[in-house]
Parts: sequence; structure tokens; C-alpha cells
Amino acid sequence: MVAFGKRLKERQIQEWQGYYINYKLMKKKVKQYAYQIQVGTLDRRHVLKDFSKMLDNQIEKIVLFLLEQQGLLAERLMKLGEQHDALQEHPDISQIAELRGAYRAVGLDLLKLLLFVEMNAIGLRKILKKFDKRFGYRFTDYYVKTRANHPYSQLQQVFKHVGLGAVVGAISRNLHDLQDRQGSYLSIYDQPSLPLQDTVVDSIKAAVDRLTNSTNFLNFLAQHALIMQEELPTPTAEVVDDKRYHFMSLLLNLANTFLYMVNTYIIVPTADDYSMSLGAAATVCGIVIGAMAVAQLFSSVYFSAWSNRSYFRPLIFSSIVLLVGNIMYAMAYDLSSIWVLLIGRLFCGLGSARAVNRRYISDCVPLRIRMQASAGFVSASALGMACGPALAGILQTNFKIYKITFNQNTLPGWVMAIAWLIYLIWLWISFREPSHDVEETFSPHEPKSEPVENDTLEKGLKQPLLLSSTDNEEADDGEQEGDGSEESAEESRRAVTSIASAYRLLTPSVKVQLLIYFMLKYAMEVLLSESSVITTYYFKWSTSTVAIFLAFLGLTVLPVNIIVGNYISNMFEDRQILLASEIVVCIGIFLSFNVIIPYSVPQYVLSGLIMFVSAEVLEGVNLSLLSRVMSSRLSRGTYNGGLLSTEAGTIARVIADGTITLAGYLGENRLLNATLLPSLVICIASIVATCFTYNTLY
Repeated sequence: MVAFGKRLKERQIQEWQGYYINYKLMKKKVKQYAYQIQVGTLDRRHVLKDFSKMLDNQIEKIVLFLLEQQGLLAERLMKLGEQHDALQEHPDISQIAELRGAYRAVGLDLLKLLLFVEMNAIGLRKILKKFDKRFGYRFTDYYVKTRANHPYSQLQQVFKHVGLGAVVGAISRNLHDLQDRQGSYLSIYDQPSLPLQDTVVDSIKAAVDRLTNSTNFLNFLAQHALIMQEELPTPTAEVVDDKRYHFMSLLLNLANTFLYMVNTYIIVPTADDYSMSLGAAATVCGIVIGAMAVAQLFSSVYFSAWSNRSYFRPLIFSSIVLLVGNIMYAMAYDLSSIWVLLIGRLFCGLGSARAVNRRYISDCVPLRIRMQASAGFVSASALGMACGPALAGILQTNFKIYKITFNQNTLPGWVMAIAWLIYLIWLWISFREPSHDVEETFSPHEPKSEPVENDTLEKGLKQPLLLSSTDNEEADDGEQEGDGSEESAEESRRAVTSIASAYRLLTPSVKVQLLIYFMLKYAMEVLLSESSVITTYYFKWSTSTVAIFLAFLGLTVLPVNIIVGNYISNMFEDRQILLASEIVVCIGIFLSFNVIIPYSVPQYVLSGLIMFVSAEVLEGVNLSLLSRVMSSRLSRGTYNGGLLSTEAGTIARVIADGTITLAGYLGENRLLNATLLPSLVICIASIVATCFTYNTLY
């Protein structure tokens, strides 16, 4: 895999070569600064001033060329508009076809311009990150703050499609008007939902969406999965994906995700009652619920490593362990053993194959449907989260068969055991193990880039250049332009081999995003896990009422993501939504405290809803930004970005469940405030950390 500098040179449009960011020169300048500071010939202030000036010159060169090209496109569109007006009076089929071709030609040139802007945006991000990492300065923070927010900002011209929207609109409107002269004459502005079957327009829209970081429900939902992408995909990679993809196997992975989330939350409404029936305190439910998360800390690592060699065997093992764990959970009642109950939940955690599910989507699902598969992964998780408590609310019965008790405490275990047995049989019959050596049939080297052709542009700009942040944020030491002083590009693309080496790749921005993920998972776990104890103590809720409340919270996930994905994320930047969501989570936590006596149902429900919904919004934006700032070396291998985020979230859940049990020793009357206080402190800390790294999140 070639370094970014070489890849930039290969992908440049030949006649525009002089207008791209001079990445090689700037990288050498960074190296020169390092030497001059070391020998004492330059001070920090001079370096910042000189590098800022160089960046300003580079950006000005890019922007002025961009404006020139926009003007040329606008001029061509004006001339085509005159021809279009003439055709309105004297329609001619051959001339209409010719005019459509002319508009498509302008569209293809616009695609070239969008690719030009996109590659320069990537280059600017990378050189800023390189400078910060080399010198330990917060230069990116300073530069973005002083340039991007200026009323005459040129930086915004690069990172936003300023002015290009009018060109896109003109091409789309006229192609739509010429699409069918016999049909409706409604404009795209009259009915924006009218489909326009034109590959050029589709490619333009995809490129503009990436460039503006705009999104939709599908994209926003898929961000929750944190399926780490490789760098710019190649046609070879797509062929490999097609050979490995099997729809039924994907469906089985999504079913595994769904069942595991049901298994996680089906016991929440009854965990306190089950604990008391075995002679333990109600707050021991925190340990019972958290035991699954404790085991998941270890299972995530070995399942991630196992998925390097196989997908089928880990899923088989997962199903068997979950089957045994749920039987033990159900039998604990008749054995009158809290230890059997806890061991059963530990077994369930050891069967967590979510790392395998993520890895299968990342490795075996073709790029063209990977977004849908990622969204399916998140939807399956959300549905399972809602169905678990709802199912527990239904299982309100009590009977015995051959001295085996079936009641609201044991039935969740028996139901899940049967579900995993059925899944195991389906898995054995239908799963197809993908080949792990198919890539050997292809050359490991990227082919030489040919001059950019029209069809290549259309396909190339559909790839996630900016959406897949791993390309933007490649590790600093991975660039080699022949100076021999840094690691080879091949070394920089090698997957990390340990948690320690993965940690060394974490920049301050990544650490802050992981802290935010930890915070939101902690807050959500406290809310969900103690809900049964809190509502029983304050409101005397039944198990069915608790189940309905938890199911309602779970069902808000998809509607909230629809609203955020389709509307809010298109109106505001991700970092703005991130900070606002953190503040709302903090407000929700604050409102949940029991400072008003008596504690009322509306206060608990509304504050819990505010906290949960804002945490869901925060999770999608947080994972989107995390994928954007994380090193590309964490996009593959055992210790990948998905594993790190999973471990951060799991640790948060373990600590939250442990906090509930420990706080129980203070008495149930103090449990609520004692568990909310750490949530509030962590939330405030994450807001402060976000403010410090805010200008690096662009």
C-alpha cells in the first residue's frame, strides 16, 4: 500500500497538477522545522508563524483555482441554458439527446473538481495532524480557530462546497427537465423526491454529501456500528468482497446480534426479584446484570482474534456457550444458588460474538451494501434491546414441570436457551464459511493509476473518501517519500498486535471520544440496570410496568436516529451535535436526582427519557467522529477500532453495575443519587475535554 503523498500524486488530474496541495514539500518542511528546533536555530513562535503562512498560501492557491473552475463551469452552463431555452420553442429529439450529453459532460467535469477538492481536504487534514504529532503543539486547534471562523475564510471553501451547490443544482434541474420531454414538466424544486435516473447526478450527489459531511438516516445509523473501513477501496477489493459474501451468512450474523441483545436485557426487569429469591439483596442485581459485561471484556478479544481465521467456528462456540449459560441461569432458582446464577451470566458474556459480527460485515460484505449491513447491525441491536424487556413483561406465569420451576425469574433463561438452540441448528445448516485466502489470487500492489476517465470518476467518487476517516487520519510515521527517516509505508499499514501498541496510536482527540463513549455507556447502564430497584422503591411498579418502560426506551432508538440522520445532522456539524448532546445528557442526569420529596413518576420518566435519547444521539455522532480521527492502522487486525470502542463501553457497563451494587450498601433511599453522582462527574469531565479538542474535530 503506497503512502498518501505518492497516492495523491498518482490520482492527480494531470493538467491540474500545479494546483494541488504540495504535500511532499510541506512534509519535508515539518522535518526541517524539527531539526532547526533541535539545534536551536528556530523558536516555537517562528515555526508557527512560518508554517501558518505556508498553509495560507497553499489554501489560497487551491481556492482561487477552485473559483476559476467554478466560473468556467458556470459559463458553460449559461451557454447550454440558452440552447435549452431555444429547444423549448422548437423541440427536436436528436438535439435533446445531444444537450443531455453536454450537461452530462459538465457533470463529469464537476466530478473531477469535487475529487480535486476532496483530495486537497484530505491532504490538509493529514499535514495538520502530522505537525501536531511531530511537535506536540495544538497547532490544528489554533489554525482552525483563527481561519475557519473568519468571515473571509478560505479554509471553509475547501472543507465545504461553497458555491458548488448552484452548479450541482443547475446540472440536476436541467437533466431532470430533459429526461422525459413527454412527461411532467414539474421542476426538481417543486417535487424534490422525484427520481432522476442518471449516474452522473447520483455520483455528484454522493460526492457533495461526503464533502459536506452531510448524511441520511442510513448513514447515521450505520455510524453506531463503527465498522472500520480500509483506505480508498480498489476494484480488486470489491471482487474479493463479492467472492466472500453470502446473504444467509450475513443474516445469521445479524440474528446473532439481535438474540444477544435480547439476552442482555431480558433479565433487567426481574434481576432484583431473582436476587432476593436467592437470599441476596435487591441491589445485587447490578452484579447479576454486570457479570455478562465482565466476561465480555475477555470474549471480545479472543473472538476478535478468532475471526482472523474463521467466522463459523466462533459463532458455533458462541451459541453453545450461550445455550449452557442460559440453562444455568434458569436452573439457579431450583438449586437455590446465587453462584450458579452468576456463573450462568458469565457464560452468556463469554458467548458475546459481536466482534465477529462486526468483523464479518467489515471483511465479507461488499462495499456497495456495507452501509446497509452496518445499519442492519445497529437496527438488530436496537430491536433486541427493546424486545428483551418487552419479552420479560410477557413471561409473567408460574408453574412446575418435573420439579423444574418456570416463573418470571427463570423463564427468560429457558426462552433464550431454546432460542439459541434453534439458532445453532440454523447456523449449522445455512452458514457458509468465506474463504480466507482469496486475496492471494490478486496482486498485493496497487495498479498504476491511468488518466482519469469518465467511468472511473463515476465509480471512484462513490467510494467513501471522506466518510472513511481512516484514510484521512493515517498514522504520522507511515508516510515515506524517499527520505528514509520514517517507517516504510508497508509498516504503517500493518495492523497493531497488542493493546499497548494500539494505545500508543491514540491521539488526544481519540482519547476524548473514547471517554465520551465510556460516559454515555455508563450513564445508560445506570439508568437501565437500576430501573427495577428504583421504580419498585419509589413507585411500587410491577415487573410488567418496568418492562414496558424499558421497552419504550429501546423503541425510541430508531425514530430518534431517523430525525437526527435525516434532518439535524444536515443542519449542524458533527462536533456541534456532539457537544450539544453531551450538555443535554448532563441536564438529564441532573434532573434525575432526588432533591424533591416525594420523587415523582413524571420526573423519573422525563429525565430518564432525556438522558437516554440524548445519549443515543451522542453515540452515533461520537462513533462517526471516532472513526474520523482514528489511525488507519486500527481498521484491521485483532486490536481494531471496533474492539477498542467495545472494550471502553463494556468497562463502563461493568463499573456502572458494580457501582449499583456498592451503592446498595448505603440503602435503597440513597441508591439513586449515589449512582447518578459519578455519571454527572464523568459527563462534566467529557464536556470539558470536548471543549479542549473541539477545533480538532472537523
